[in-house]
Amino acid sequence: MIAALAFSPFPSIAQEATPPLEVERIADGLVHPWAVEVLPDGAYLVTERPGRLNIVSKDGVTQEVSGVRDVYSAGQGGLLDVALDPAFGENGRIYLTASVSGDGGQGTAIFRATLDRQQARLENVSQIFEMNRFSGTNRHFGSRIAIDSAGNLFFGIGDRGESERAQDPADHAGSILHITPDGGIPQNNPTPSGWEPEIWSIGHRNPQGITIDPETDTLYTVEHGARGGDEINTPRAGQNYGWPEISYGVHYSGAKIGQGTKAPGLEQPLYYWDPSIAPGAIAVYRGEMFPEWDGDFLVTALKDQLLAHIGLDESGMPATENRLFAGEFGRLRDVKVAPDGAILLVTDEPDGALLRVYRAE
Repeated sequence: MIAALAFSPFPSIAQEATPPLEVERIADGLVHPWAVEVLPDGAYLVTERPGRLNIVSKDGVTQEVSGVRDVYSAGQGGLLDVALDPAFGENGRIYLTASVSGDGGQGTAIFRATLDRQQARLENVSQIFEMNRFSGTNRHFGSRIAIDSAGNLFFGIGDRGESERAQDPADHAGSILHITPDGGIPQNNPTPSGWEPEIWSIGHRNPQGITIDPETDTLYTVEHGARGGDEINTPRAGQNYGWPEISYGVHYSGAKIGQGTKAPGLEQPLYYWDPSIAPGAIAVYRGEMFPEWDGDFLVTALKDQLLAHIGLDESGMPATENRLFAGEFGRLRDVKVAPDGAILLVTDEPDGALLRVYRAE
């Protein structure tokens, strides 16, 4: 487990040389694409926030997948992440996160389905989870999925714009959660008194990025702060990551947040940004195309419209940050490492794109 250390990357953090990069625009015309996954045949699954799931061929032809359940698409809500089951090649199973309507307003839900690749449709669609308290706000739904070595799902839900909920362990809002593929409770979940059994950790403002390092099995999240205080965290079972009691940002009004930057019993971030970049997703680079980036973080940014490459030192701590593609492609939402080591990005725009970043010859 990497120890937590918080620091502001600018102006003190160093930069390092970036290898020559090329960007291929695989597909255009996507409406606020939110997530991408690579299928075994080299095509891509891409979600669009208004509620569409697409298969995008390697040469950019887009085909909509039928059978997607209705979602609540407004504000920051809609169809969000897609993740392939580790045994997708045998079972065709995928998972989707979305905001849905229900009693009390809207909330985050998880769906499981089987993808019929040839017919481009979902079958056996079932909702395996929904958060336990819906509300009328249109923001901070989260939510991405990371699947652990046991096949169980980690995912985040934001505080729904009601910050005090993140400190209530009986409320799914503002938490990292951990469920089995059918929505049950994994045996290694924490069991503090008063916690909902699905909750792994609390005190998270709006974790829109989540990933597991495939070599170390370390869980990482990237989360939106308010004015400043975007964070990378390493959520551990039963721990409290502080929001809204501590933060390295301030309220949008400029007022102090909670107790300041530290308080007893509250975890520190591994890394933070002030001012905010508005992070969209996080990946740990493990691939052959950029061996000098092995184990480093890649974080997309919405507001600052860039890809942050965060290099780690020999102890595994953030040591450098390079800001790539600033302003070139618009709001960058998802980032994934493809099987060949290339980097996949989607742009959260009305005319959004699927991009492939590769090493220039």
